[in-house]
Amino acid sequence: MATEVKRSVCPYDCPDTCGLLVEVVDGRAVKVGGDPEHPFTRGFLCNKMNRYADTVHSPGRLKTPLLRTGPKGTAQFRPISWEEALARISTRWKQIVADSGAEAILPYSYAGTMGLVQRNAGHPFFHRLGASRLDRTICSPAKDAGWKALMGETPGLHPDEVLESDLVILWGINAAATNVHFLHNVREAKRRGAKVWVIDTYETPTAEIGDRLFLVSPGSDGALALAMMRSLAAENLVDRNFLANHVQGFEEFWNEVLSGFSLEEAARLTGLSAKTIRQMALDYGKARAPFIRLGSGLSRYTNGAMTCRTIVCLPALVGAWAKKGGGLLAGTSSGGAFSIGEITREDFMAAPTRIINMNQLGLALTQMDNPPVLSLYVYHSNPAAVAPDQNQVLKGLSREDLFTVVHERFLTDTAAYADIVLPATSSLEHSDLYRAYGTYCIQRARPAIPPVGESKSNREVFGLLAEAMGFSDPFFRQSADELIEHLLSLPASLRNGIDRSALDSGKAVELAIASDYKIRFLTESGRIELLNPRVRENLPRYLPRNEGGFPFRLMTAPNRYCLNSSFRERDDLRQRDGAMYLRMNPTDAKAKGLHDGERVAAFNDLGEVTFLLRLTAKVPQSVVVAEGIWWLAHCPGDRSVNALTSQRLTDDGGGSTFYDNTVDVRRA
Repeated sequence: MATEVKRSVCPYDCPDTCGLLVEVVDGRAVKVGGDPEHPFTRGFLCNKMNRYADTVHSPGRLKTPLLRTGPKGTAQFRPISWEEALARISTRWKQIVADSGAEAILPYSYAGTMGLVQRNAGHPFFHRLGASRLDRTICSPAKDAGWKALMGETPGLHPDEVLESDLVILWGINAAATNVHFLHNVREAKRRGAKVWVIDTYETPTAEIGDRLFLVSPGSDGALALAMMRSLAAENLVDRNFLANHVQGFEEFWNEVLSGFSLEEAARLTGLSAKTIRQMALDYGKARAPFIRLGSGLSRYTNGAMTCRTIVCLPALVGAWAKKGGGLLAGTSSGGAFSIGEITREDFMAAPTRIINMNQLGLALTQMDNPPVLSLYVYHSNPAAVAPDQNQVLKGLSREDLFTVVHERFLTDTAAYADIVLPATSSLEHSDLYRAYGTYCIQRARPAIPPVGESKSNREVFGLLAEAMGFSDPFFRQSADELIEHLLSLPASLRNGIDRSALDSGKAVELAIASDYKIRFLTESGRIELLNPRVRENLPRYLPRNEGGFPFRLMTAPNRYCLNSSFRERDDLRQRDGAMYLRMNPTDAKAKGLHDGERVAAFNDLGEVTFLLRLTAKVPQSVVVAEGIWWLAHCPGDRSVNALTSQRLTDDGGGSTFYDNTVDVRRA
């Protein structure tokens, strides 16, 4: 049988968005490798995607629609036809709309696929229906808010800038797990002579690349940035010319914030010595072109937006933006490459409907009225595992009067609570269009294989649901490829000069960013706005974290063998991960009388979770680390880590506070 090689794209929530080469034999993907012609990922894949064919053709794939036959949460179902499933859904929704209004229906989705068409396929349908809207803020909106308060719509750095840097700071990012291809550039910069710092809350695998590792108390990064800036100003290491020409509000920032923020206070908050902080500032200020890669984890605190805003100030003070290789990368800005409104179609709303924050799903399902949420439609997400306050979420999902539909590839924790489960395609089985948030590449993908079983894409299913609900809009009858062609027909300056034939063939192409993008600041003043009169806090300052009431700060960190709850269907990756560990410093364990490898319970006011204990000096005292999110079927107990995380939101952006929780630990 002949082997065909087809191009595709990694669909998962990672800034790299790898190009794939898929070997297909008789309609089946037999091997997935990296595309060496991709300008950023260069043919290298992470350990999760190297065997993506095992996910696509897993024996656990859902292949037919399912109807619940037992109690919610027990995963008891029987197969039904698509016709019956669509009829049951539309009948129930029409009744809910008639009795309680369409806002009693809530969609829930996030980043199980990052393709623009499939990820956003539900928006037009639910806008047309008049359903409640979901505020999709579970990841890093606080980081975005912090960036925009200072930089407005200024685009993020090109990741290749780091190659010209002499000091690279990986701040709050475990790039070995979440941005692995960027480390290629970091290693090359290091080979050329750059020093590399890693700033984090515990010693992650990324620390191996660093020349220096600085461990700070969780949630205190903003204090470190302020103290460094105070030292820069006090030591006359600020770039006065750059400040005068490109920055608004430095004098106010110094007079009202920096001058009163001491190194001793920062040392108390961060756990670093005042001497260390001062030396960090001196080294940063004397660097020729310092480059900061800012992660998202440090935005997931009660003070997350302000923390990110404060760190983003650093390159402004030393004029790093004007230097080749200098600046700060929080994320690339490729959204302007496509008219996303042509996919989401907010114009389909007859009137604005209520907005429910996805981080507060537990509250929405258990305490909301006027009207209550009576139906939940979940697609490319697994809120029973990934949403905060798992006990509250599961309580809501257990409601017999909640009609839940889940469109999924696998029988996830959420699908186990569904009334109807619909089988979903993988990224190799449908068309889509991709942009990245860690590079400036875009890519188009067509199906590499036929749908597995009776699975259907998001775009197909919402077209069928629109028909069942009686929506006559021609938009819902467009195929994914027709919509992609429409998007590509609309002009966008970022796509000027791209090789359209290469894009259509499935190759990654780079967007055309302006040559002066680093010093053309897209703010209202045209300057970097240290002083921003249009936001609630006019100047950056230190905001405290949530102190909590328990002795250990819980880090719900990323993991190299999963992505949130994705990839947990893979036996090989779970075996490499080992088990659901709670990592703890040996000194803390000794004080508690706990031993390596035993079962322990971490607990707080929200719940209790059983882990296996792993002792390591890589975790500081008073901190415990739980990497990755496990499906309940694979947990040592009956809950996973998000039974310990709060529905509390960040200071700005409505983001999650996954990293801002405290626990105690005892023997299970």
